[in-house]
Amino acid sequence: MDAYSYKALQPIIFIDIETAPLTDSLSQMSEDLQHIWIDKVERLNSSRGEQDKATAEDEFLNAGLQAEFGRIVCISAGVMTMEGSTLVLNTKSFYGTDEKALLSDFLAMVESMVHNHGSISFCGHNLKSFDMPYICRRLLINGLNVPQSIYKDGAKPWEVNWIDTMSMWQFGDSRHFASLKLLCALFGIPTPKDDIDGSEVRRVFYEEKDYDRIATYCEKDVKATAQVYMKMKFGYLPNDMAFKSFTIHNS
Repeated sequence: MDAYSYKALQPIIFIDIETAPLTDSLSQMSEDLQHIWIDKVERLNSSRGEQDKATAEDEFLNAGLQAEFGRIVCISAGVMTMEGSTLVLNTKSFYGTDEKALLSDFLAMVESMVHNHGSISFCGHNLKSFDMPYICRRLLINGLNVPQSIYKDGAKPWEVNWIDTMSMWQFGDSRHFASLKLLCALFGIPTPKDDIDGSEVRRVFYEEKDYDRIATYCEKDVKATAQVYMKMKFGYLPNDMAFKSFTIHNS
């Protein structure tokens, strides 16, 4: 990889998050949140056909998709370094049952990157619509500030430091959706979905309590996203690209 391309990658944090419902079951949430959730499902059911109606409990299985009713169970972040002539993606995962602790550790890593590079960008797939807004909302809910290095209120479009590989693939067509799995298949990149997928994270987190498995899956998404970004940005992948992983388990 040439020096210009590597320099362009240095201030980028490739990121992915995994989420689950806020609690194992609807009944374990606070009464206020339960009532709001039930009202929400009733409104949804009012516009559904009879066969498509769902109970509040069944709908709650997908509550992890909404930051107000979900929680982050893993954040994986990757940064590029050069080791000799080899490009290395160094991935660190913050995961476990203590959401506030994993968010705090993630913020510490971000601030360290800002200190070292001055300015940074975040890159992910569907990052603008899901990962970064979700992180910002969960930071506030956990009593943590959203630093300007993550989100700057009132920033002009060219000042926003979020790079979204799905937006890159849309080429201005906001109605077009392409999954990370699809882009990997198109570019000949190994799929990150060879074990579990996002729909299974709740079960693995609450029932199996296999937090390491979730972190491994999340890191695979970061690895795939970084490769998709490089393929679209530079048109090629280094033949000798290497990967290293570090984890922080917040129990």
